[in-house]
Amino acid sequence: MTGSSPKTPIAGNPDPVLEIRDLSVALPAWADRPLAVKSVSLTVGRGETLCVVGESGSGKSVMARSILRLLPEPHLRIAGGQILLDGEDLARADDRRMRQIRGGEISMVFQEPMVSLNPLMTVGRQIDEILEVHTDWSKAERRRRVIATFEDVRLPEPELIVGAYPHELSGGQRQRVMIAMSLVLEPKLIIADEPTTALDVTTEAQVLTLLKELQIKHGTALLFITHNFGVVAEIADRVAVMRYGELVEYGSAKDVLENPQHPYTRALIDAVPSLVPRKHPEPSLTAEPILTVRALEKTYGRASAGPNWLARMMPRLARGRRSAVKAVNRVDLDIRRGSAVALVGESGSGKSTLARCLIGLEQADSGSALIAGDEIVGRSRGDWRPLRSRVQMVFQDPFASLNPRTKVGDIIARGAILQGVNPEAAMDQARRLLDLVGLDAKAAERYPHEFSGGQRQRIGIARALAVKPDILIADEPVSALDVSVQKQVLDLLDDLRRQFGLTMLFITHDLRVAAHVCEDIVVLKNGTIVERGLTADIFANPQHEYTRTLLASVPGRDWQRRGLPDQLAPPGE
Repeated sequence: MTGSSPKTPIAGNPDPVLEIRDLSVALPAWADRPLAVKSVSLTVGRGETLCVVGESGSGKSVMARSILRLLPEPHLRIAGGQILLDGEDLARADDRRMRQIRGGEISMVFQEPMVSLNPLMTVGRQIDEILEVHTDWSKAERRRRVIATFEDVRLPEPELIVGAYPHELSGGQRQRVMIAMSLVLEPKLIIADEPTTALDVTTEAQVLTLLKELQIKHGTALLFITHNFGVVAEIADRVAVMRYGELVEYGSAKDVLENPQHPYTRALIDAVPSLVPRKHPEPSLTAEPILTVRALEKTYGRASAGPNWLARMMPRLARGRRSAVKAVNRVDLDIRRGSAVALVGESGSGKSTLARCLIGLEQADSGSALIAGDEIVGRSRGDWRPLRSRVQMVFQDPFASLNPRTKVGDIIARGAILQGVNPEAAMDQARRLLDLVGLDAKAAERYPHEFSGGQRQRIGIARALAVKPDILIADEPVSALDVSVQKQVLDLLDDLRRQFGLTMLFITHDLRVAAHVCEDIVVLKNGTIVERGLTADIFANPQHEYTRTLLASVPGRDWQRRGLPDQLAPPGE
């Protein structure tokens, strides 16, 4: 145990804002364990950042929601302990008092802002609502406060963004709106529940820096929930590690990161992808190209050159500024049989659009793309069927891409059946594939909602392998997974690639993740390839400023670089 017993708050908090004492949260009778949170004690001091780390199911989010009394009672309920905010026990506060505390004294930044924000209200009005409930300010005063808060979180043109709807903003901008919402009343405590998990590494770095700066400016206590020790290394003062509802390690960030005591903590740290690219076999220069792309282009409609909200708020200025958006701009790409190539870039760089063009889910406007000599550009949906067995895709969100009403075995077998395989043989193969990806063959009789996120991703991989493809396109397959599950899926893809002789195009925004399975990297920005080469070469000496920015944005890079020889450590910012 780092610091002291997990039930005893460690020293170093002379001015605690939040004290949790022996908190337990009960699960319903049918759950796999009696308590979601078991006798957890911790403190958060004024101006301090406490990171609570653990995998899905560790109880960290349940513990955080308990503080605001947002549990779905009676299924989950506080079974014991105290939650003290400046000495007041929130576990025993009435509903009226909790309404005053939520937003006023404690605020929360959720993982997915698009789900948390009301799509029918402008973002300015949603923050104005908080001020309207908690203050007696005039409408003009509230508007000035909203704009000032938007300026604090560095949203562009805040006077215009107050009139924007959530769907008109980027993911990073929506998360900044959520942070503004949490700061508008200058609360004593901010709870941030995985606020950067789904963001690009560059946007993630900006949000983490912003949170730290705003915390210093306002003296707010920050309880930050994450599964990523790279994030912990960037912002934490202290760390609490949870597993199966219990606190297994608790101490200063320096102690936990540099000298972890619990095996589970060490396992989480070891699961963080290395900044040193793995050694891969030298690519065969004699291998035939399985995929050849030349001057491929994809343009989306005629959209406003500025944001949609600008066109709506200032129609006279926006008029006449309409232009096409080139998602893929004259891309040339060669992938040799048996190789693994990472396609890297931020959201909006065009990497997913390129992948969808290569699998026939989008129709390219011009150019050429050959799969083993067969042209795919210009093919109709019906003409694509013979090629479905040549190229398959593993999607970012396995739950969205798996039919919730179909059993897993039928989902996996369907592709082979459509290719003419006997249904009974296809189902036998589905069971073998489930075993191959580390799931029980009996899982074939269950439905997607009965599995965890990592297990659903394994099912997606099994489905892609069922038709024995030559090329596997993996579109951000691990971006939403716990870091330990992420490592398992990456290792699985690497093993399957070698076992089946697969050619793989791996799409990601994280160069560190790409280095785990790919020997070549292609960097895409605004639909254009800006850099390409061997993974080891690009990590050692990136040539383009954009590539250097992606590398410098990896959370925890300085912590991971400690002890590495200079020739292996990626360049700094």
